[in-house]
Amino acid sequence: MHQAFQWLHLQEQRILQWQAEMVAVPAPPFGEKPRAEWLCERFRELGLENPRLDDVGNAIGAQRGTGTSGRRVLLSAHIDTVFPPATPIAVRREGTRLSAPGACDNAAGVAAMLAIAAAIRQAGITTACDLVFVGNVGEEGDGDLRGMRHIYRAEAMEKSAIAAHIVLDGAGHESAVTHALGSQRHLVTITGPGGHSWTDAGRPNPIVLLSRAIQRFSMVTLPDIPRTTMNVGTIDGGTSVNAIPERAAARFDLRSTDPEQLIRLEVELHRAVEDVVLEANPGRGEAGAVRFTIDKIGDRPAGRLPAGSELMALVEAVDRHLAIRTEMRLASTDANIPLSLGVPAVSIGGGGEGGGIHTYGEWYDARGRDLGLKRILLLLLAAAG
Repeated sequence: MHQAFQWLHLQEQRILQWQAEMVAVPAPPFGEKPRAEWLCERFRELGLENPRLDDVGNAIGAQRGTGTSGRRVLLSAHIDTVFPPATPIAVRREGTRLSAPGACDNAAGVAAMLAIAAAIRQAGITTACDLVFVGNVGEEGDGDLRGMRHIYRAEAMEKSAIAAHIVLDGAGHESAVTHALGSQRHLVTITGPGGHSWTDAGRPNPIVLLSRAIQRFSMVTLPDIPRTTMNVGTIDGGTSVNAIPERAAARFDLRSTDPEQLIRLEVELHRAVEDVVLEANPGRGEAGAVRFTIDKIGDRPAGRLPAGSELMALVEAVDRHLAIRTEMRLASTDANIPLSLGVPAVSIGGGGEGGGIHTYGEWYDARGRDLGLKRILLLLLAAAG
């Protein structure tokens, strides 16, 4: 263990170089393949078993355990960024600091994963459980956790065989996300015949109807406990000030710590839109009727690591050993998927500090990273036996 700690301490420049190289490889939503291929090559250099890309583009490598139970521990970090294709990426490195879009989220997590894999191999550490290293796609925005969903749906990851799943996301070393915030995103579209604002006056206006639906939905009572929120993030439609629009659309974001509240809000949203459309349609006939669609464009399930679970006890024990004051947090991360399935999971930072997340001024500073790396290594090996 001390050999592994020493490697992490002495090889910071190599870790930072990995991080800078990876940041320079664009990974926009649904365009992560070049970065996944870069990561697979690093897995191959570190001697991980069977480095490969799966069907959705996740990069996967493994180290076999000495046990015969078939149990495994996953260490994952998402490789995608929020930045669209053609975003200029000029990585600036000044001492321990990197500045570039995605320098922290989640280059810090991926670099930490590589550092842990390298330290384990360099120190010759073996574990009872298999260790599976995953650089997954689709964590940000419209990715809707597709990479992590695929891991649990198509990668033969039997839930009962997973002893623990540790997610690395961003910088820091003091917090641990043990409570997954659930969310749903819906695209509501209302369409009608449209027309001229003067000659066709009286025809139903999709923008007006959508506004009424939003107003009705906004009147739904939200509980303080469990905390539940709703938001209308975008609204668009119409072509001209003197034209009755043929279409109006809005995107709704629903969040709660309780899955039942998300179901309730989804029902209320459908009711508000359907009632408004039904009220507008009597006597208009097929050609003049208003129609609507509600498409679910995002669904992040809620979940929670039980307070008495073994993984929770390990997090607390590791933090006591390293004199870290643990801050248990609620957030939406890749850990939502395993936690919602009852798999012991936690999301933690990769050490160091970062800021300007999701902006072109994003930065990461590696000072103090080795404490975060020690925390990850101890937790991973304790969970893997």
